Amino acid sequence: MAMLEVKDIHKKFGKISVLKGIDFELNKGEVVSIIGSSGSGKTTLLRCLTYLETAEKGTVYVDGNCVFDAASEKHVSAQEARKRQLNFGLVFQSFNLFPQYTVLDNVCLAPKLLAKDRPDYKANKKAILEEIEENAKKLIERVGMTSRINMYPCQLSGGQQQRVAIARALALNPKILCFDEPTSALDPELTGEVLKVIRSLKDGDCTMVIVTHEMHFAHEVSDKIIFMDEGVIAEQGGPDILDNPKSERLTAFLNAFSQ
Repeated sequence: MAMLEVKDIHKKFGKISVLKGIDFELNKGEVVSIIGSSGSGKTTLLRCLTYLETAEKGTVYVDGNCVFDAASEKHVSAQEARKRQLNFGLVFQSFNLFPQYTVLDNVCLAPKLLAKDRPDYKANKKAILEEIEENAKKLIERVGMTSRINMYPCQLSGGQQQRVAIARALALNPKILCFDEPTSALDPELTGEVLKVIRSLKDGDCTMVIVTHEMHFAHEVSDKIIFMDEGVIAEQGGPDILDNPKSERLTAFLNAFSQ
């Protein structure tokens, strides 16, 4: 059974169709990289998956369970929508860390807020918060930021902030981790340290959807490549499609990208 099934996703902004029927599947532990020119619908697709946008048509299944059905979405309660959203973690282009919080506090914030809904929260508050902090410290160590655990975002480089953002996304234990151009806001010398962390997540059997413009990285880390063009999947397959594209549109994109 696929970990992620995306079926016939459509999205419009006004009269403009941005997504025109997107279908793909991803097994547990697999990585798919989504590539394509600006305006092809890559980020909109990611935002639909993570509930930041609502598709007008289509369904999304995670681990066999329907987490989105456009036909019945109006009848889903806010509490249920939030529960479904937790299947996905999202790492943004621009980090989006809270400047007033330390590295540790940024990673702990969402789990602590969600913990308040637990029926045993009042009775076991201290133990629950200690467990959240210990888990956060392990994630911070995993992304190589333990030495800066008490620093604030303004004291970190862009690459360090992005590594903290990855730890924060992992803190809610999502089934699927999504990245929206995770290195686009970084200087070239900082890109490598972020890509190294993402590679380590693949080794840890993390299921990932990555929107990226890093073709070499996509080739190296991906089990699947999706090339989007004008709101449709123009070509998809294994990493070898970057070496031997079958569609004229992907060939043209790769040629333009390499110039």
